[in-house]
Amino acid sequence: MILLPFFSFPISGWVEFVWESTIEGRMSVNLTANAIPAIIGGDVNAKPLVQVLDVASISNSNNSQQQRYRLLLSDAVFSHHAMLATQLNDRVQTGRVQKGSVVQLLDYICTPLKNRKIIVVLNMETIIPDCEIIGNPKPYMDSDLPTMRAVADNTIENLPRSSNNNSAAQNASRKNAQNFRPTIQPPYQPPPVYKGRGAILKNEAPARIIPIAALNPYQGRWAIKARVTAKGDLRRYNNARGDGKVFSFDLLDSDGGEIRVTCFNAVVDRFYNVIEVGKVYMISKGSLKPAQKNFNHLKNEWEIFLESTSTVELYPDEDDSIPRQQFSFRPISDIENVDNNSILDVIGVVTSVNPSVPILRKNGMETQRRILSLKDSSGRSVELTLWGEFCNREGQMLQEMVDAGFFPILAVKAGKVNDFSGKSIGSISTTQLFINPDFPEAHSLRDWFDQVGKDSASLSISRDITPGGLKNEVRKTVSQIKDEGLGRSDKPDWITVRATISFIKTDTFCYTACPLMIGDRQCNKKVTRSGNTRWQCDRCNQEFEECDYRYLLQAQILDDTGLTWVTAFQEAGEEIMKYSAKELYLLKCEQKDDEKFGEIIKSRLFNQFMFKLKIKEELYSDEQKVKITVVKADKVNYSSESRYMLDLISKFCRQ
Repeated sequence: MILLPFFSFPISGWVEFVWESTIEGRMSVNLTANAIPAIIGGDVNAKPLVQVLDVASISNSNNSQQQRYRLLLSDAVFSHHAMLATQLNDRVQTGRVQKGSVVQLLDYICTPLKNRKIIVVLNMETIIPDCEIIGNPKPYMDSDLPTMRAVADNTIENLPRSSNNNSAAQNASRKNAQNFRPTIQPPYQPPPVYKGRGAILKNEAPARIIPIAALNPYQGRWAIKARVTAKGDLRRYNNARGDGKVFSFDLLDSDGGEIRVTCFNAVVDRFYNVIEVGKVYMISKGSLKPAQKNFNHLKNEWEIFLESTSTVELYPDEDDSIPRQQFSFRPISDIENVDNNSILDVIGVVTSVNPSVPILRKNGMETQRRILSLKDSSGRSVELTLWGEFCNREGQMLQEMVDAGFFPILAVKAGKVNDFSGKSIGSISTTQLFINPDFPEAHSLRDWFDQVGKDSASLSISRDITPGGLKNEVRKTVSQIKDEGLGRSDKPDWITVRATISFIKTDTFCYTACPLMIGDRQCNKKVTRSGNTRWQCDRCNQEFEECDYRYLLQAQILDDTGLTWVTAFQEAGEEIMKYSAKELYLLKCEQKDDEKFGEIIKSRLFNQFMFKLKIKEELYSDEQKVKITVVKADKVNYSSESRYMLDLISKFCRQ
């Protein structure tokens, strides 16, 4: 016999165990007897000690990028398969859970899956990372459950231990073996709403409250307690199955877990007026499905769909443990490198607010649009476009503040990134705006602006700087576009060229465009005449009396190294021509005033601009061609250009 030193120490606050003498120098480990039958029978409180016999990685058909692990658990007599919650994947990936590991199940549930039962492990603690296989376990069959029920119930109360060795020597030394005593938490107590209703049938028993992070489709009954942080608008739709309506809201719990909840049709009627932003609710009996990341920006792979049997109950008391909102602010300078359509949080100082203007949507309804500018301490500014009610509520309030000489702090929750002509941010249905909020980031930004930022210049990432370049400029000459093969890589090249307009094509300088809105963007597709007075858009499948006129300007620019063709769309076309496309269209096509039209064209020739260009190779008629688009055309600032040239000369002289 080998005597080991006496050790006693806590593990994760749950278990205390002792190493004493062992036979033949091997450590003896006792697992919780009949733990597998107890769990299969419905136990969720025993917190048993079990061993991992096998670990296997399985694919997730709903999300090919989400890895999941299946465990084979043993109580030394029986074994059964279990699924590991995805938030515990790192336990396997770091080797803390492996074949042979002895673990304590802290949070778990058994749920039916394809005509069999499977254990879902929501939380556990590794007791021994690596251990020899204990006992001779056999697969547990559901048919064993009736004969094991009494044993399992007794196990929950008394927690006796099974042994890994049936020899007489092992039985004799059991009292000296390593002994685990998991702490048993009291069983779940139902909320007050269930009291006073008499006996509850088994299938009506209240579900346990679990963290949002622990939700997964393998669970049976569950409940979450969370605060509503955002509520989307009620939207109506039409598809092959008919008309419908939908709305969604976002939840946040005390652990920081977030998830989106969606309701359709009859469920909308039940819950739309019940849900209020800022209130805390108890929600249960919903189904979990993979989150649609095109529309859901929350950091959760699942979203909840409420059904006719779902329950949503207002929590009667305020719970300060649940935050009212959760932000993940990005500096404005970081937004330059963010993908289009990304959803993010941003905070900045409002430096300008444009008036609200009416916009016609695709459905023929009119909405409002308002553009304002935000800047922060990163030295960058960005355009924020507000849509709909935001224009009249927060937008009007912000305009009054700025007009009065006060520049407020604005926090934007869930803004959508747009990369057209630089980067900008737009509001969506789940966007929330907070004016002069009371949290540290806002106070820090206010101090910076009052002391430094108010008088410091900032570069706009929306239209004033070249996206993807070295911040403000990547200067090139016209000849370098061809000589350096710009635009022929996977991503476009963005450059700045100082050049002169030498020729403008006048036969197709603009086109008639659809004025309807699709989401937060104007359709802008080419429209055709439908009769004498109406226009038709094939994309929107609608007719209207007034169309829009947008520039599609093709021009030749040159500098002292060469010349090239460029295309300028709406904003850049207006900067070059100093007239709107509609004015020139009516002058040329309606009034037939070729003389005045020609004079305007001639007046725009041989003017020098600072052209910000996007260069990208595209496929036209099965042929690759380099397309050069004017993103912005600025007048030349000869003072800054002189400094730029002097700097180049200075660098050349130092070589």
